[in-house]
Amino acid sequence: MLEGIKVLDITQYLAGPTVGRLMAELGAEVIKIEIAPDGDPSRSLPISKKGTSGYFVQQNRGKKSVGLDIKKSGSSQIIERLIKQADVFVENLGPGVLEKRKWDWKNVKNLNDRLVMASISMYGKTGHLSHKTGYDWAAQAFSGLMHMTGERKGPPTPVGIGIADVGAGVHAFAGIGMALFHRMRTGRGQFIDISMVDALFHMHDLSIQGSSLSDDNWKPKRCGTHHELIAPFGVFQGPTGFLVILSLQRQWPLVCKAMGKPELIDDQRFHDLGSRARNQDILKEIIERWAKSYRTNDEVLEIFESFRVPAAPVLEPYEAINHPYFKSREQVREIRDDTLGTFLIPGFPFKFSDQNTLSLEAPHLGQHNREVVVEQLGFSEAEFLMFEKNNILVSRRNK
Repeated sequence: MLEGIKVLDITQYLAGPTVGRLMAELGAEVIKIEIAPDGDPSRSLPISKKGTSGYFVQQNRGKKSVGLDIKKSGSSQIIERLIKQADVFVENLGPGVLEKRKWDWKNVKNLNDRLVMASISMYGKTGHLSHKTGYDWAAQAFSGLMHMTGERKGPPTPVGIGIADVGAGVHAFAGIGMALFHRMRTGRGQFIDISMVDALFHMHDLSIQGSSLSDDNWKPKRCGTHHELIAPFGVFQGPTGFLVILSLQRQWPLVCKAMGKPELIDDQRFHDLGSRARNQDILKEIIERWAKSYRTNDEVLEIFESFRVPAAPVLEPYEAINHPYFKSREQVREIRDDTLGTFLIPGFPFKFSDQNTLSLEAPHLGQHNREVVVEQLGFSEAEFLMFEKNNILVSRRNK
């Protein structure tokens, strides 16, 4: 799908590598610049075996690695030739790093006016906080997401996955697709400024407009395992674990019928969303008492399903790995790495009707130095050896 698209990837950890990973899955040639001496810092993250990190492998499969000391002046020759050849340039380095080397949009657009460039950072490239750096949890905190997560009387709680990193990466991936379409129509490149904070702030479905429309009389707050304004809408204790049950107004009669309690439909404590929300502690007790009258969660879920009530089990990751759904959707896939052997990673989330499944492997640090620098960029063998001798180009095989 993206065959023929060349991506220059100067990214590390998770947010930036997410973009290149998704594009590589679709056939793009992704050239990853790894900063000397050790390359992408995620190479040292757990869980690792024999010096190879599964984290790095998952996020960098299918990429070509060039190990480069960007502090040395000779590195600019390599980067500038890559920029001239690239269709897409993705980066998530710290504030000021690109500007110092004149690899920022202001300069690179003069090298390649068809280039699509995406920069991912904590606060974006504009605004009075653009000079600050940050990571996922900081973005969760500043965006208001962390304030909304956790128990009502407990502290703000981070989400258990890298939602800011991956969210920003997926936003950048989508933006790049639109920018490439724009280029196809106009012949012009585009700069995309992605803030991790903005990506999360954009996800607020109720908090911002609700607070505004209520003239600040309603303040969004943590509501724990149950929605503040809608009930039943939350996590319930089942006979063999936790369940999530979700009911809007039109589903409420179905919930009552599923439980064999039609009298609750018109009970004044529960007759509309507001009354159910005010009495959700009582409602929670009724639902959990009924659910525990069965032997297993599956029995409870089958009943709700027969009445078309949205409900699902709360799965631990190891349970999800073995669930038929994830296998049938190819959301759990086995991959092979030269060092790690075979192991499982999440599947590709986009299900295109016409897409090739590619066999991809993560690179060793600097594995593709010669291929990229000599064969693609046209440097001579003597120049390549000089880059190596001066440690401008570095490489290291995994153990």
